[in-house]
Amino acid sequence: MLRRIDASEVELGMFIQRLEGNWFSHPFWRRRFVLTDAGDLEVLRGSGVAGVIIDESRSQRVEPKPQRKVSLPPAPPPPSPSAPLHRGVPRAIGSLRGPRGGSETPLPIAREFGAAQAAANRSRRLISQAFLKARLGKGVAVGDVEPVVEEIYTSVQRNIHAFAGLLRCQRDKQETYRHALSVCALMIALARKLRLSPAETYEAGMAGLLMDVGVGRLPDSLDHVEGDYRALRQQLLDQHILFGHDMLCVAGGIPESVLAVARNHHERMDGSGYPNGLRGPEIDQLSRMAAICDEFDYLVGGGFGRPPIDPAAAIEALIAESDKYDPEIMRAFIESVGVYPIGTFVALRSGKLAMVVDIDHDDAARPVVRTFQSLKTGKGVQGETIRLAQCWGADGIEGIADLSGVEIPDFGALQERLLKAACKIG
Repeated sequence: MLRRIDASEVELGMFIQRLEGNWFSHPFWRRRFVLTDAGDLEVLRGSGVAGVIIDESRSQRVEPKPQRKVSLPPAPPPPSPSAPLHRGVPRAIGSLRGPRGGSETPLPIAREFGAAQAAANRSRRLISQAFLKARLGKGVAVGDVEPVVEEIYTSVQRNIHAFAGLLRCQRDKQETYRHALSVCALMIALARKLRLSPAETYEAGMAGLLMDVGVGRLPDSLDHVEGDYRALRQQLLDQHILFGHDMLCVAGGIPESVLAVARNHHERMDGSGYPNGLRGPEIDQLSRMAAICDEFDYLVGGGFGRPPIDPAAAIEALIAESDKYDPEIMRAFIESVGVYPIGTFVALRSGKLAMVVDIDHDDAARPVVRTFQSLKTGKGVQGETIRLAQCWGADGIEGIADLSGVEIPDFGALQERLLKAACKIG
């Protein structure tokens, strides 16, 4: 039985069916849940939400849970530009050993893979419809993309690497939509690593999803550049930012922080970005985050005249231009994608080539890999999924693999095949 009550009347154990008001004013990601945490109850009562719809038939009696206090360790210094990357453990690892200050147990990617893939398919349909509306000159409403952000966030909650890792290992003819979904997932994961508030994490995901919506309004077709808008002349690059920002302003209900990202995600810390050449503190935090997430996915996705590159090589490329990015956010980003991101090709001590298919949250330097080729013979081997942190030193990573001399007819197809094979085996 559904009943409406004021937020001040909510008690522990009530089943929250719906929160009234604008989605961005809500303090929680979940739409429907049993309220069991005393801290969540306090947040809800003070959130400004006018009314709450509860389902009395699904409510239950619960004891309040004690609130946890989390102490963050001091941040390690930013990576040194002179340290080597290609042998042993990358310089970005620092003291990384699982989530900072957290005790969460993520769902293995083998179990999350199917759910992430289904969420990606549903999300792609929704975001393509939103971009089509933009192309036709119609406004993009918050409600058009709200389910997409919620789907992605739910997957990221279960496994911080699965959704973005899945998209990284897929090649989609509709690259603009894949990129939007991937950047959304990267932004949510990064916001969680930076321990932003629920509202800020909402906005980070929404910003990643919508910041390139102006591409659909460009006067030139992207067909002749294979969907890669960055291959267009600078005047059009500036226009996609202006179009996108104006469209989101007209839509109404979009937070100012999301509008700022649409305007500033191509700005750089050293002033080399566009359209306004902003520097350092002139750039808002979410736009600094978006600059890193956007460029990373741009590098690993490939495009017009650019082959896709290895995810670890993409991190190396970002670090090589460290003056352009916020060093603290860069450190958190590397933690969020993993020292060896999913999709990275590595050379093993056993003389085999393998691809990273999952991250070990207790030992990020020793991920889960899937073998596919012998370095000695140059021939394929029967695939094996190896948990390097649990093989007692029987094998390990020698370094990031150099695939320049390896015959791989379809880089993206190999990534997707290896990830699917590993997840089927579990």
